[in-house]
Amino acid sequence: MIDVLVAGGGPAGLAAAIHAALAGMEAIVVEPRSAPVDKACGEGVMPSGVAALRALGIEVPGRELRGIRYVDGAARAEAPFRGHRGLGTRRTTLHMALHQRALALGVRMLPGKVGAVRQSADTVTAAGITARWLIAADGLHSPVRRGLGLDMPGIAHGRYGLRRHYRVEPWTDFVEVHWSAHGEAYVTPVGDDLVGVAVLSRRRRGYDEHLNAFPALTASLRGPAATEVRGAGPLLQRVQRRIAGRVFLVGDAAGYLDALTGEGIALALTTAQAAVRCLAGGRPGEYERAWARLTRRHRLLTGALLAASRHPRIARLVVPAASRMPPVFAAAVHALQ
Repeated sequence: MIDVLVAGGGPAGLAAAIHAALAGMEAIVVEPRSAPVDKACGEGVMPSGVAALRALGIEVPGRELRGIRYVDGAARAEAPFRGHRGLGTRRTTLHMALHQRALALGVRMLPGKVGAVRQSADTVTAAGITARWLIAADGLHSPVRRGLGLDMPGIAHGRYGLRRHYRVEPWTDFVEVHWSAHGEAYVTPVGDDLVGVAVLSRRRRGYDEHLNAFPALTASLRGPAATEVRGAGPLLQRVQRRIAGRVFLVGDAAGYLDALTGEGIALALTTAQAAVRCLAGGRPGEYERAWARLTRRHRLLTGALLAASRHPRIARLVVPAASRMPPVFAAAVHALQ
């Protein structure tokens, strides 16, 4: 019988498997897609996420990110990261680095889906494999979470994300967040001649229509589109709890608020580490509190910005207010990094 079965081979699942292997536990990852796996993602890794990657023994190529910049017309506010840099990297590059590190540590990869989960007092069985624990890292719309009845009702008119890359030299080493009355556009340098542009909005419409709300940004995208549009959503996923018997939810599967503050990768890596640390230490019941502690600032700050974004008039005040109060904006960025 193995120690840990991981449902999902994205960043959260691979990080969990790597931490398990580093702790001397046997881990198997079940994932239906072949590596590398792409996803609609802002592709900016906060400094805490870069530190989490290094704790896994991984250095991912990409572009250093110096901080966060908010833009709305002539109004601008920016705050450099304090002490450490972030990283802009293609999702496929990040995934491949995690995948190769897991393989090097002896983690087994099985193609397929987990399917139904059966539990006893001491074991959990899924995908024909019996393990001591199951870590569900199977994404925003986690089938494992749904099968265990842990989903909570969502809300109408949830937010959606779309992403595309452009073949253009980055004009900044900041992540730029362009605000409009009905959504945001996130610009992340991910290569010497490549930027990713992700848009978030409650409005369901095409990518180009969304981008038209940001004329200053579109003027900077002089190069051709380098990738197809990818989408994700609805982003808000409410979850009753993160533990169900011998099953632990990590990453997006553990619940998701919004991509507005760009912490998805960092939180995926740190919650995966926390879950394995609780299991390896013989304290599985502590994971729920650990998850709440690790995500608290994200939930508070993202919730406040989301509340502002729901009202177009208030949304247009976010960047002017941030530009008039640089210490407040810097404090928010430092809290998230």
